[in-house]
Amino acid sequence: MPICEDTAPITRCGAGRPAGPVPDTAVAVIDAKGTVAGWTQSAERLIGFTADDVIGRSATELLAASEDGAKASAGARRCRDEGGWSGRVGLRHRDGGRLDVHVRVAPLSGRGAETHWLVAATGRRTVTSATSATSSPVQGVALESLLASAPIGVAVRDRELRCIWVNDALETQDGIARERRLGRRLAEVLPGCEADAVEAVMREVLASGAPKVDHEYRLSLPADPRREHAFSTSFFRLDDAEGGTLGVCAMIVDVTDRQRARERLGILSEAGTRIGSTLDVMRTGQELADFTVPLLADYVTVDLAESVQLGEESQARLGAMGGRIPAFRRAGVASVHEGAPESLWPRGEPVFVPASSPFTRVLTSGKPHLEPVLDTSAGTWLDEDPGRGEKIHRFGMHSLMILPIHARGAVLGVAVFVRADDPTPFDADDLLFAEDLVARAALSLDNARRYVRERAAALALQRNLLPRRLFGGAAVDVTSRYLPADTEDGVGGDWFDVIALSGARVALVVGDVVGHGINAAATMGRLRTAVHTLAAMDLPPDELLARLDDTIVRLAEEDLDDPTRTDAVAGATCLYAVYDPVTRRCTMARAGHPPPAIVQPDGRVGFPDLPSGLPLGVGMATFEAVELDLPEGCVLAFYTDGLVETRDADIDAGMDRLGAALARPDRPLDELCSAVVGTLPVRAPSDDATLLLARTHALSPSRIASWELPADPAVVGHARTLATDRLREWGLEHLAPTTELIVSELVTNAVRYGAGPVTLRLIRHHVLVCEVFDANDTVPRMRHARATDEGGRGLFLVARLSHRHGTRFTTGGKIVWAEQELTPSI
Repeated sequence: MPICEDTAPITRCGAGRPAGPVPDTAVAVIDAKGTVAGWTQSAERLIGFTADDVIGRSATELLAASEDGAKASAGARRCRDEGGWSGRVGLRHRDGGRLDVHVRVAPLSGRGAETHWLVAATGRRTVTSATSATSSPVQGVALESLLASAPIGVAVRDRELRCIWVNDALETQDGIARERRLGRRLAEVLPGCEADAVEAVMREVLASGAPKVDHEYRLSLPADPRREHAFSTSFFRLDDAEGGTLGVCAMIVDVTDRQRARERLGILSEAGTRIGSTLDVMRTGQELADFTVPLLADYVTVDLAESVQLGEESQARLGAMGGRIPAFRRAGVASVHEGAPESLWPRGEPVFVPASSPFTRVLTSGKPHLEPVLDTSAGTWLDEDPGRGEKIHRFGMHSLMILPIHARGAVLGVAVFVRADDPTPFDADDLLFAEDLVARAALSLDNARRYVRERAAALALQRNLLPRRLFGGAAVDVTSRYLPADTEDGVGGDWFDVIALSGARVALVVGDVVGHGINAAATMGRLRTAVHTLAAMDLPPDELLARLDDTIVRLAEEDLDDPTRTDAVAGATCLYAVYDPVTRRCTMARAGHPPPAIVQPDGRVGFPDLPSGLPLGVGMATFEAVELDLPEGCVLAFYTDGLVETRDADIDAGMDRLGAALARPDRPLDELCSAVVGTLPVRAPSDDATLLLARTHALSPSRIASWELPADPAVVGHARTLATDRLREWGLEHLAPTTELIVSELVTNAVRYGAGPVTLRLIRHHVLVCEVFDANDTVPRMRHARATDEGGRGLFLVARLSHRHGTRFTTGGKIVWAEQELTPSI
């Protein structure tokens, strides 16, 4: 039984957005006797009856009621008299229900054959109708317009592919008049390879009977020859009751807007990968310009406020402030002409922005400027910018778009798009497309700006947290290297320090906070400050680590109590050592940190057996100090595990590598430090790596003077005499008056409030140190004496006369000390 093949529902695209589905149109063929001769799949979907159910049966059997039969009879008479009819009737659905449809009937006839009728039924009311016919080998073919007001074009072609019927919508779509189309093939109306390809598809449908759905092709239309239009067409064959082929029906939708939107969506996706590939604002600006030429424009510039390049916050508007336009710099320029001769300023140079130009209006308003036809007549803003005016005339620039580059409420600059060689002016769609591209670039630019600002803050933080200058005084020569794992920001959790202590001693410290990056650096800064504070108390290494452990535990508890903190203080390892150049003794303790390397003057390298202790932050930890006698000229190497541990080797192999690199103590410390770092197997370590080298010195006995004094008040004068005599020998007579007062006060306090024998010691190195030892462990405290008090001013005088002063404890008592700076003449 003959079945007319038809298409699936078609979607339409209007204003660039898909509309809902067009309802199925049930198409059937009825012969002159009113018998169903052809039945389509869409008719089966609409009414429910199959072709086997209806072919050869009277069409009146499909009517729902007698009144529908009367209406159909009247319609049949009109068809014979007027050549067609349309109206609403009720059809009987297979499930027994009633289906109200709108019916259109048009004659379909051939030479020597009786008239057949093409019936189209739809559930939606259609509006007007139109009829047309023309002579063809199928004589007398006349088909009334189907769905004349439908949003799709419909055309019927005979077996030679000549158009025999067309609706009004198709003429509206492609602008080709009905008279020009009827009787002609598509290739005759729109010659070209695409038309030939479409005709090939129609011949395939005629030959096979299988419909072709959603075939897309592009054509340039006579009404708009400069722009290609995209069409989606579905074809199905029309057969008569005996299965003979009558022709092919095409249902056409202009999907230019949809296709253009799809292409631009793909372009925007590609822009996301090509624009903003780095965190460099200048490079991102150039990537935007390169991407849009010649895709959108012939010439593009990207100008950014200088504050963006510096990582500073931008304003919501960048208009004139106090009569002055903010400074801009050209970040990107691209052109279809090599070298971008249209640009007045090369990339990276400052850009002049006229106060009364559309550039300024865009910056102040934050809204884009579209000028499809660029006005270059006299009296415009170009009068104040003759340089730009000359370039516009020379290169034939005729269409302009200026878009603000803004992100997160701040305007970062402007992007300028110009067409010159392309004769098509910019339109509203181009502006929307450019806005999407610029918006993507703006986010990348803002991210880059924020990165510049945050990186500058991170580097400033690191510079302020780590020592700016290492000075070991008379005790050691020092040098260091620091390699953060975060190579972008240059910050991490490792720290090192050299802290001057009393008595010419020096503290050497290296630590490693768990993790790396800015959070670890912030924690490191807190611990480094705590170490300085504890070192100023002259605590021995084991006690200092215990106090530091308590500090970390307390900070961690505070962070856990704060729900807004996500970067709670983590654990850390630390090695703390104190070296005394007078005795050449080094006392050190460690908290879970790798042991130091000690390089003897003859090149032998060893790692002392120090109790490892638990890492800081565990709590309830105990630490043990070890005292070592060091020969003068040995090298101490303090490091973090990032220097000796790698992903593919354990720490023992790294320590062996470190020892081999250190076995040349005769080399300058800086060269030795570089040699050790050069042994790292990878250029960028997976963990922060720190190295601190210290070469020890011994203080000459000629720089030290020490006297045992009885605990007798009468000895104070003798102590002053001993001190002034030694100052005279050292050439420090100018310090005698203040030294006498300091010695008097310290010895008097030791005799009066101390216990046991008293020892006076003077040390001359970079400063003059006066130390008084007694066997009492009570700390003297400074008093603020009243005017009527006879005493209580001793330590107050010492504090005023000295550069630094303090107290430290020893195994047998305490030492009260004071330092005076040497004058430049010495």
